[in-house]
Amino acid sequence: MADTLRAPIVTILGHVDHGKTTLLDFIRKSTVAAKEHGGITQHIGAYQVEHEKKLITFIDTPGHAAFEKMRSRGAKVADIAVLVVSIDDGLMPQTIEAINHIKGAKVPMIVAISKIDIQGINAKVQMDKIKKQLSDREINIEEYGGDVPLVPLSAKTGEGVDKLLEIIQLVAELHELKGDPAAPVAGVVIEATLDKFKGAIATILVRNGTLKKGDQIMVGGVTGKIRGMFDFNGKVVDSAGPSFPVEVLGLESVPEVGAKLGEEPEEKEAKEIQSLVEKLKAGDTKTLKVIIKADKQGSLEAIQASLQKFNETGEVVVVISKGTGDITEDNVKMASSVKAIVLGFNVKLAPVAQKISETEHVLVRTYNIIYELLEDVEDVVTTLLEVGQLEEVLGKANIIAEFPHGKERIAGCRMIEGEIAKGQKIRVVREGVLVSETKLKSLKKVKDEVNKVEKGNDCGMLFDPNLDFQIGDTVESFRVI
Repeated sequence: MADTLRAPIVTILGHVDHGKTTLLDFIRKSTVAAKEHGGITQHIGAYQVEHEKKLITFIDTPGHAAFEKMRSRGAKVADIAVLVVSIDDGLMPQTIEAINHIKGAKVPMIVAISKIDIQGINAKVQMDKIKKQLSDREINIEEYGGDVPLVPLSAKTGEGVDKLLEIIQLVAELHELKGDPAAPVAGVVIEATLDKFKGAIATILVRNGTLKKGDQIMVGGVTGKIRGMFDFNGKVVDSAGPSFPVEVLGLESVPEVGAKLGEEPEEKEAKEIQSLVEKLKAGDTKTLKVIIKADKQGSLEAIQASLQKFNETGEVVVVISKGTGDITEDNVKMASSVKAIVLGFNVKLAPVAQKISETEHVLVRTYNIIYELLEDVEDVVTTLLEVGQLEEVLGKANIIAEFPHGKERIAGCRMIEGEIAKGQKIRVVREGVLVSETKLKSLKKVKDEVNKVEKGNDCGMLFDPNLDFQIGDTVESFRVI
């Protein structure tokens, strides 16, 4: 069968809160293709919509970090990128990152100016400002004689959305996107996860050829036989042709986002990781070692890509292991053996793993907001660079009073974070500067001697050796990891 025109594959990128998700939701809910089977679309990482009797495939991934990760693996993902810019904010840091990713991928760009329904702004002034910002970034819009379309729209009211879909189809026609259903199948993984009932699940975006139920496939070294396929409506399908996204069951394990159909295992990468683990065991490197566990492969790849920002001037953060699913006993044991920390995203810490982390002194943290994860990593990296070793602050207290005790003084404290316990390392900090490290000679709650005090409680502390503390100082308990 000869090549025929296929649906364009589109990704939407831009700064957080500029309306990417709202735009995708509006398109999905207002198009015929999303309602054909009377069901609600399920999230499989991509879906198709119909406009003027023609299909468009949208990738609904965690953003430009995952998009860049797919591109870095050599995967041809999108045919067209829509850059969303909020009319009230203009270009923001993540907008600029997205522009760089789009240019690197060498795909056509369409600029969508969102939130034009916002009241109280001078739309013309803001629009001119954005056009100037785009020009400064060497994005030549059509109005200025370039080839980048610009579409004002509101995903809230729907104004301009039809125009955007029309422009997408025009750009697609201009580039004559073609596919051959009879060609050898080619595709890329855009989402993957492990389901406790269904096993490994992957969303494969077919770029050429036809994927069929019963096919034996290899994706990034992961093999399997397709025993089930579903479209974005959750409808069972037996085949998927060019530009069609499909959820696949039957893989032996979870493949990486960006893995391509027919791709062999990355033996070189595996050997490099093994070598790195051996070096870390021997203590040859002075880096933050990280083990990442996430709910989905897309989240995992986005986190790993985001962590690379800490390595711009040298190797500071090293990911020694990554995977989907809850944090296990083996994850914690590996972290203990190589002196790593464990970061979890939208996953749980198994009870047995938690016990091992406590006895082996392994730092484990779980998050459901990626920015909080990155902020904490930044704090740890800063500590690593400043003091040359990793520390975990276990508790903090403010000194709010002092009481005489013979020749010594008792610090009256109010716990503000975590817990402080006898036997822990203790230091006193004044306006961010270390005063002294010390130990607890006595720790009292009301009049009773106690072993630990937790957040929200008042207590009295007697230090050994005694030191010249002041009201307003902070007491920190910590451990070296």
